[in-house]
Amino acid sequence: MQKSNKPIAGYHLLMILSSVDGEFAPEEGLVVQQYLADEFPFKMNLDNELETIALLQPEEWKDHFEFHARCFYDDSTEKERENFIKFAKTLIKADHKVTDEEHTFYKLLKNMWKLN
Repeated sequence: MQKSNKPIAGYHLLMILSSVDGEFAPEEGLVVQQYLADEFPFKMNLDNELETIALLQPEEWKDHFEFHARCFYDDSTEKERENFIKFAKTLIKADHKVTDEEHTFYKLLKNMWKLN
């Protein structure tokens, strides 16, 4: 897999976080849209990225998530990672329920970035 830049990696992370519970809630979609507006002030075509994510099988999510977590880490400061973690928490709470799968991936990200 080719290394992603920070905004693209963040998009992959958020999309997987929002999908691991088997449901992409509208409230989660609004949070992802906010991320896109913040990170991509210009019009960006993410169709290829979305297709890549959509074609992943559930058993591939963890490896894909870890890969993009490393990409984001490589291109970010500690403060940016702390802010992203807060944003990710907002995402998984957006539909007013945090599933075990969402919590597992959220904790994985925190652990990978040593933000415990």
